[in-house]
Amino acid sequence: MNQRHINTSHNQQHKTLTKLSALALLVGLSFGQAQASDSVSVTEAEGGNLWFVELNSQPVASGNSKKNVQAAKTAFRQAAAEAGVSFKERRAFDTLFNGFSVEISPGERAKLMQIAGVKAIYPVEVIQAPKADVLGTGIVGDMATALSMTGANIAQNSLGLDGSGIKVAVMDTGIDIDHPDFGGNGANGSTTFPTARVQYGYDFVGDAFNADSSSPSYNPVTTPDNNPDDCGGHGTHVAGIVGANGTVKGVAPAVTFGAYRVFGCNGSTTADVMIAAMERAYNDGMHVLNMSIGSAFQWPQYPTAQAADRMVAKGMVVVASIGNSGASGLYSAGAPGLGKDVIGVASFDNSHVMQAVATVNGQDIGYAPMTFSPPIPTTGGGEVVPVGEACSALAAGSLTGKIALAARGSCAFGIKATNAINAGAEAVLISNNVAGPFGGTLGAPIPNGKPVVSISLADGNAIRAMAAPVLTWTDRSGSFPSATGGLISSFSSYGLSPDLALKPDIGAPGGNIYSTYPLESGAFATLGGTSMSSPHVAGSVALLLQAKPDTAPAQVRDILQNSADPKNWFGAPALGYLDNVHRQGAGMLDIAGSIQATTLVTPGKIATGEGEAGPFTQRLTIQNKGTEAVTYNLSSVNALSTGGVVTPSATTSNATVAFSSPSVEVAPGSSATVDVTITPATAPAYGQYGGYVVLTPTTAGQVYRVPFAGYVGDYQAIPTVTPTANGFPWLARLNGGSYTKCVADCSFSMQGNDMPFFLVHFEHQAQYLEMNILHAGNMMPVHPVFHKTNVEEYIPRNSTATGFFSLGWDGTRIHSNGGKGKVKEVPNGSYVLELKVLKALGDPNNAAHWDTWTSPVITINRP
Repeated sequence: MNQRHINTSHNQQHKTLTKLSALALLVGLSFGQAQASDSVSVTEAEGGNLWFVELNSQPVASGNSKKNVQAAKTAFRQAAAEAGVSFKERRAFDTLFNGFSVEISPGERAKLMQIAGVKAIYPVEVIQAPKADVLGTGIVGDMATALSMTGANIAQNSLGLDGSGIKVAVMDTGIDIDHPDFGGNGANGSTTFPTARVQYGYDFVGDAFNADSSSPSYNPVTTPDNNPDDCGGHGTHVAGIVGANGTVKGVAPAVTFGAYRVFGCNGSTTADVMIAAMERAYNDGMHVLNMSIGSAFQWPQYPTAQAADRMVAKGMVVVASIGNSGASGLYSAGAPGLGKDVIGVASFDNSHVMQAVATVNGQDIGYAPMTFSPPIPTTGGGEVVPVGEACSALAAGSLTGKIALAARGSCAFGIKATNAINAGAEAVLISNNVAGPFGGTLGAPIPNGKPVVSISLADGNAIRAMAAPVLTWTDRSGSFPSATGGLISSFSSYGLSPDLALKPDIGAPGGNIYSTYPLESGAFATLGGTSMSSPHVAGSVALLLQAKPDTAPAQVRDILQNSADPKNWFGAPALGYLDNVHRQGAGMLDIAGSIQATTLVTPGKIATGEGEAGPFTQRLTIQNKGTEAVTYNLSSVNALSTGGVVTPSATTSNATVAFSSPSVEVAPGSSATVDVTITPATAPAYGQYGGYVVLTPTTAGQVYRVPFAGYVGDYQAIPTVTPTANGFPWLARLNGGSYTKCVADCSFSMQGNDMPFFLVHFEHQAQYLEMNILHAGNMMPVHPVFHKTNVEEYIPRNSTATGFFSLGWDGTRIHSNGGKGKVKEVPNGSYVLELKVLKALGDPNNAAHWDTWTSPVITINRP
């Protein structure tokens, strides 16, 4: 038997498929990470037995009556019982989603879609607790500068806004209700819920809940209660950005909070818990919902995104982080931020950080103590002596009474510090080898240790340039510029949405943000992530709604996008190129500009789709809400394009924009229109391009912009099913802990895991997948009509260039033609399976839009 082995591991978590339709039977669905050799690490899919069941009729939020919705559920339960389908009902939804979440075995799942009234089934994704970047000890994100980056300080101090009267829901790990910055009673824990600031909320899961089956603390049992207090920290940090009012002053310091806790103290939650929390926030009448949660590589059709869109349609503004998968390339944005009407938020790095201050020849130098350093003095000092990288022993006594300045690189910080201290140094400075501050660890206390701190590259170079540098320790702290301040954060996810909608929508400070944290964990912390940028927008929406209470929720995103400020490319900002629209959206949030805007341009963004279709024309409506006529000159500017998918490369764009008129005059209280025709960029291959339509007033006044973005050429030219180094797709068998590639003599008993598995790498999201069962002898379908298995829709791409999905076949075929039929076993014999994948936005009638693969011969030999 011709075989290759792939080792499997069940200790990691990867994504489940976004939606498996009707009769998808993904037995042992797995996700893996292939290496450049035969060894591949594979993991069981999250929530492999947990599924959403969507019923045909609309939910209450879409106009159906609660009586009808509940009657549909009763009919489903009765039909399922009559059909003998066995499952455990987890949650039932009426308002934002009409259906259930259930726990069901793979074999029973094959029958699920045959029940009358079922529209579709989707996997209930297991969502990891948001992971935020934590800066090194002694480096504190400056919240005041973050507020100034968005104009929130102007909105507060000049416009007198604080979010009063606006209810903001935070779906997260809860909020520390004892925290004084939320009006709590402090560390004695005597605060009772609800409080003056946190008036709404619910704990859906309890402290011990953890949905991650690979975790040692796995506990899928929820123990809900009425107190959404926080023990994880993330939610308290997010809420502080929205509206803390104490040591930290958030964006909208007088909002009323709703805390909807969906995570335990550690670990993961599930998408059905999220929808339950969304329905409660909706029923509580919250004005704004912040979700610093997401599932990367998704489609906007996933239930959490659809539920979020329904909330917007019913009058709530929904804001969500777009994700922290920037290292994974394009199309990595997450749901629910991908929702059509959701404000999906990217992250920019904070402009400044707070650090302790020393002076060198009178010049302030910011520093951060290394972990395991002795306490840093606040007086005294000494001469500073550069010692290179200090990776080798230094002459004994050469640094006696002096302070060593070592450069980062080549060896561990502890080695540098030890060498300097052994040479007599009274303290050690270690300068960065890239721009900006950093934190570090010595690994362990150093014998006869002395203070060891990190400083920036710029400060290190400035000291080296001094003739006789002398350092003096102080008891002060100060705000210092961040080298990456105002640029897109390295972790921030790329769009576009797989349906080529423009995502993300807007950006805000998310890298290096100082905010509240649970009292038992230090009360304050500096974290980074799109989790931190999203609440900047949610708090700003509260200010906007306070200033303009008649603003329709569906218009809020347009208003914010019109006044946002695009930023330069993070890779080389001095070159002057604007960063990708499909990474920064409309640009940096400017809430003061949005509140003071007298013009509204709709739509607030333009998705041009596939370049293959040629020029794209969009009619913009320009509404003048001011008291005087205004004339706008129309122009455009291109942002950088990117090629590739998993590993994007930046290039300039040759897209052009033409206008039906070079300028437009709008009378007060009236509207005018202009047609914008965008001729798409012609390079790079498989690329995304974008730019901004710019409306500049002929007199003094605000400039408004509308971002546009699209795909270069033929979208279906992107390879979808690609081989990777392992040559996928494979027909494989699962033997204990490893997959084995099977090329010949592939016989299966169909007992337990002795069944065919198919390992497939998706380079890009796919619209649809099916597998056709053919007789091996004549390659004819096993039935003229009913010959399919593994029918799926809206499949995400793999997270890496070598990852893969594993799909299993249990020897059955779908015996249904859109109605409710049944699944039938194919008899023992020899077969091949034809894998057919329709590319994203593909035309099913165009053969070029399908990827196909035919398996080796599979022999079914049931006992």
